Amino acid sequence: MAVIRKIKRIGEILIEAGLINNTQLDESLAISKRTGVRLGKVLIKMGAVTEQDLARALAQQYGIPYISLSEVIIDPGTIRQIPEALARRHSIIPFVKDETGLKVAMFDPVDVLAMDDLKKAINLPLHPHVASEGDIQKAIDQYYGVSGSIDEVAKRITGAQIELLKGEEEMPEKLERLAGEASIIQLVNLMIAQAVMERASDIHIEPDEDTLRVRMRVDGVLHEMTNLALKLHPAIISRIKILGCLNIAEKRLPQDGRFNVKVGNSDIDIRLSTLPTIFGEKAVLRLLNKSAIILKFEELTPLHDTLDILRRMIKMPYGMILLTGPTGSGKTTTAYTILNVINSMDKNIVTVEDPIEYKLKIINQVQVNPKVGITFANALRHILRQDPDIMLIGEIRDKETAEIAIHAALTGHLVVSTIHTNNAVGTISRLLDMGIEPYLISSSIIAIVGQRLIRGICPKCKAQYQPSPALLQELGIPTTERIPTLYKGQGCGVCKGSGLKGRLGIFEVLVVNDEIRKLIIEKRDTNTILAAAIKNGFKTLRHEGIRAIARGYTTIEEILQATQEIE
Repeated sequence: MAVIRKIKRIGEILIEAGLINNTQLDESLAISKRTGVRLGKVLIKMGAVTEQDLARALAQQYGIPYISLSEVIIDPGTIRQIPEALARRHSIIPFVKDETGLKVAMFDPVDVLAMDDLKKAINLPLHPHVASEGDIQKAIDQYYGVSGSIDEVAKRITGAQIELLKGEEEMPEKLERLAGEASIIQLVNLMIAQAVMERASDIHIEPDEDTLRVRMRVDGVLHEMTNLALKLHPAIISRIKILGCLNIAEKRLPQDGRFNVKVGNSDIDIRLSTLPTIFGEKAVLRLLNKSAIILKFEELTPLHDTLDILRRMIKMPYGMILLTGPTGSGKTTTAYTILNVINSMDKNIVTVEDPIEYKLKIINQVQVNPKVGITFANALRHILRQDPDIMLIGEIRDKETAEIAIHAALTGHLVVSTIHTNNAVGTISRLLDMGIEPYLISSSIIAIVGQRLIRGICPKCKAQYQPSPALLQELGIPTTERIPTLYKGQGCGVCKGSGLKGRLGIFEVLVVNDEIRKLIIEKRDTNTILAAAIKNGFKTLRHEGIRAIARGYTTIEEILQATQEIE
């Protein structure tokens, strides 16, 4: 026999949530009965609840998910699934289309007429979500009012009256009005949506003398997204600042902020930075796709035998593992992946980061905040009193942080951290330059991992070729033997003619054994330590790059650009 779930009254749910009391409920019920206005609208008019409060209560009442449309960026292709007339008639808007069907936001989840009309118009499974009436109406105005590509939207806006008069750029209320225009909101949304679809890591919005240039970084390389009219600059920058909770009137000082959006099924954390330039403020948006972070060891690189060395190191009960490489080489991803591999309920893992890029389950993450005294060093001192087993330090920047981290590694903790050097062996010199005693370095560090991110060959247009002897010689491969057959991309629509698509990591893992420890204590130079490491089986980044070339993962040009002959 089927069990029928008893649906609670909306007033009960609001009382249980602590949003209204019995007196307010009785008063609103009386008004509703007298005027015929629905209870929820009466409570909103009384100021007892907000539209969002009521929408969440309705979602709970009917067991349907709640969606905040202000945090969602809707793809134009999804919007086109429902005609504008139908969306406005029933106050309904699609926000995600995926393999399961079409997710739609509506205020009344039991509006049978609306669902019937949708089913007649759309040949897709429908998944209703509850949103506030105001959010739905605002989204309909934004997305149906302006549609098309970035260039099409920008062309329409350029023809509209959206330019500020002289002196108005200093007036916050004027900037706020412009930033709130549906067309500007749509334009910024399209930029972010396109960047996410192109797997971009950053968006650069740069004013020039006579144009507003928009570029995005894909696979580590900047590509031009579009050029816009310079008069759109104040409105676009103000819109981005509002999203990041920054001061829209402040143009003389750099500002930093962050905000979250949802593009399709992807949760995107965006870090925003503005910088005054000679032609106006430049904005850079760093896109962190929480659903795209690599958390499996085997996905870091196809050269799995190198990672096997690191896999053995992270099983050590104590000691320090340092991840090194330039900015953008994937150190944070590797650190998070290591933590994910060793994470378990029986371990207390604590991190100190600046900023916290991704939230990890079970792990205790601490955000550095110098304004209130939470520096890397200060946070580490307190963490050591929290009975940690494993610690992640976002970056070792100074002697004080390095000494506390080493102390933790020597007293029974496994410490993972990043440091900015060009290669694994050079990290030892970097620590010595900081003023760390050689005996502390040799006794605390168990492994140093150097890494690079390189672009892979596009699988769609991958083809064989024979490189020139000169190119092989530059790479350090002898040309007296038969010239090998390698691979490169011919260029196609998938890779936009570059022949390269996606990125993979290459790693060098320096295991600090007894011989290396002895050389560190003797303060021997980098070349001597490198020679001893190679004799013991150490493979440099250049060597790992050559292996990646030979296996058809990348090109000679990529490895020459990413690595040095003597690492």
